[in-house]
Amino acid sequence: MNAIGGYFELELCGGEHYHKDAIRLNTARNCLEYILKAKQYEKIHIPYYTCEVILEPMIKCNVEYEFYRINEQLEPAIDITLEDNEAFLYTNYFGLKQNCVERLAAIYSSRLIVDNAQAFYAKPLEGIDTFYSARKFFGVADGAYLYTNKVLNCEFEQDLSYERMAHLLKRIDINAEAGYDDFKMNDTSLIGQPIKKMSFLTESILSSINYQKIKEIRKENYAYFDNRLKNINQLNFMLEGEDIPMVYPFLSRQKNLKQELIKNKIFGATYWSNIFDWCNKNSLEYFYAENIAFLPIDQRNSLLNLEKIKNVLYKDNVKILNRYNYV
Repeated sequence: MNAIGGYFELELCGGEHYHKDAIRLNTARNCLEYILKAKQYEKIHIPYYTCEVILEPMIKCNVEYEFYRINEQLEPAIDITLEDNEAFLYTNYFGLKQNCVERLAAIYSSRLIVDNAQAFYAKPLEGIDTFYSARKFFGVADGAYLYTNKVLNCEFEQDLSYERMAHLLKRIDINAEAGYDDFKMNDTSLIGQPIKKMSFLTESILSSINYQKIKEIRKENYAYFDNRLKNINQLNFMLEGEDIPMVYPFLSRQKNLKQELIKNKIFGATYWSNIFDWCNKNSLEYFYAENIAFLPIDQRNSLLNLEKIKNVLYKDNVKILNRYNYV
């Protein structure tokens, strides 16, 4: 029974979840664990170019895994024929590869698993197991969505999120740097968590978000960078159809670009540092992990922020472009 009166709670405007028909769980990796348990796969093919936490459910479920390589367009480099009780996992990289997801669905059908942790707005395909991570796109400490046609007959415990909120609160009250250690502690706290239902706190925050507005901002910010940086960006990922990107991937010949951005208080993640241990230095995956800068295009970024990022990139890159006859 809810209390009546007393002190006030956070005032969040209740609305709908974007993925209102999905199963709501605590983490994306636990969505994958749910799929492995429900479908009882014996082996899964996964890309080298992925986060190491993806291994956690396979280890917990004692499921064999085998790596595959990607090409320059972030698509599987070779065709893989699945044996009985095998699945193929593909990451919808940075929310830019929905067309590839659809091609793979035609090949692998219901044995395709789509990791949409970086593609929150991508629509799930009928009959294809698909999962999403909320904290990659919004200010929450946890929370994930799962689409599957095989439901486990289990009652899961409700997660609690209030102790994981320090980094989000400190960022507002102090600054981003003040909450960074708490952010890392939150990441660590999610390791080894059992499958749980999404917490009431995360549910409340995610049902209070203006998803349409955020979608439009992300597309506009991506277009801003693409219009101004494509002549110095060695990558070329055009938005197609309903793609809503997570970041703008930028690759140049400038050394120490990430450090230069950090020096200017422009923070982007490295996807993914575990690749330096998994892959050979001459591999494409290693090269991408080491050299791609992922520029923030999320809903917090004003035109002033975007211009600052652009100016930092142009400062040294134009000299490099002239040297290599790019302009």
